[in-house]
Amino acid sequence: MMPIHLLLVDDEQGFIEALAKRLGHRDFRTALCFSGEAALAYLQENHDVDVVLMDIQMPGMNGLETLQGIVALQPLVETIMLTAHGTVATAVSAMRQGARDYLVKPCDLEELTTKVRAAAQRKQERERKIADVHARPYITEREKRALIAAIMAS
Repeated sequence: MMPIHLLLVDDEQGFIEALAKRLGHRDFRTALCFSGEAALAYLQENHDVDVVLMDIQMPGMNGLETLQGIVALQPLVETIMLTAHGTVATAVSAMRQGARDYLVKPCDLEELTTKVRAAAQRKQERERKIADVHARPYITEREKRALIAAIMAS
């Protein structure tokens, strides 16, 4: 299995650099962005990201705004929100906007890696299902779009 490509997005540079180092020892391939704007620019150029791990509270474009951009740019990419300022309302909002999961800092590294692996597996399964739909020779384009929409909604 290929290493999971994880994009870490947080304005706390020291925090995500340390986290990237720890995740690198667990065979994750990490990229770092220090703002929502930088994350969206990265995703425009890199189409092999599996999971985004992102802080909610950032100056400029916050995590929820960035999440909307991620869903628009790369809807298959899974996003896990990570914040020190977690509330139930924020968690519900993030999940409704497309976040896969929500963790509060500081979180257990094993819990985080388990959630990241599960999110990456979900992305891979959805990619496989979409490829299977495209490979079906005897269905119309309309039927293909409907099947893909159902996969994306699941």
